[in-house]
Amino acid sequence: MSRAARIKSESGYYHVIVRGIGKQLLFEEDNDRLHYLELLKRFSKETGITICAFCLMENHVHLLIHDPDHHLSTFMKKLGVSYSIYFNRKYGRTGHLFQDRYQSENVESEEHLVTVFRCILNNPQKAGICPADSYKWSSYKHYSSTGSFVDTSVFTDLIGNKQEYAAFIAAKADDQCMDIQEPKLKDKQAQEIIKNLLNNDSGTIIQSFDAKKRNEIIKLLRTNGLSIRQIERLTGISRGIIQRLV
Repeated sequence: MSRAARIKSESGYYHVIVRGIGKQLLFEEDNDRLHYLELLKRFSKETGITICAFCLMENHVHLLIHDPDHHLSTFMKKLGVSYSIYFNRKYGRTGHLFQDRYQSENVESEEHLVTVFRCILNNPQKAGICPADSYKWSSYKHYSSTGSFVDTSVFTDLIGNKQEYAAFIAAKADDQCMDIQEPKLKDKQAQEIIKNLLNNDSGTIIQSFDAKKRNEIIKLLRTNGLSIRQIERLTGISRGIIQRLV
C-alpha cells in the first residue's frame, strides 16, 4: 500500500521529528552532533529551507522549519541519507539509522508557532536533563544572533527581546505539540529489569559499587527504559548524579 501524501502547510511552517530506529542513539559524541548541524546548515541552504529552531536529543531530533516552496521531503532525504552514511561508516554498522519516515505537523497559527518553538527548546528540561538555557545542543542561544544559520527573526515580533525571550521559554506553560511518546515502564517492570541486570532483588546494591561500575549500570537502566525518577527511587542514587550521566 502506498503511503499517504503529506498535507502541505499553508503557512510553510512545520514541526519535524526524526528518531533513531529501535531507540538507536543518533549521537555517540559531540563531533557527531557538530557534523549533523553542519549538514543541517548545508542542506537548508541548498533547498531554500529556513531553520527556525532545533534540538538534538540522544535518540531523536526536533526541528522547526519554514518551507514556503515545499522542499521539505528533499531536505529531509538529503539530511537523513548523508548523516546515516557518516554514522554507519564511523561506527561500523549497517542498515537503517532512522525510524521510518520523519514525523511532521503543520504549524498554521502564530499561537501554535510560538508553542512549538517553546516546546522544542524545553525538550531537555522535560526529559530531566537540564534547564533549556543550559543545554548545549539546541538553538536556544541562537536567538537574535547575527551570522547564525538559524533564523529567529519572526519570533522577535511575537516574543520580544532576549530578556523577554528568556522569560517566555522559562515560563511554566501547558504547551501541547507533537512529541516522541515512549511507553512508561511500571515499577514492577523496572524492578524486574534491575533484577536481571544485577542478579539481585534490590537496586540499592548499586550504592556499594565503585563509581565506574555504578555509572555503567545507571546508563544501562536508562537505555532499558527506566525513567530518571524510577532509577532514583529504586536505587537510592541521587537525581543529580543520574542526570549528569544520562
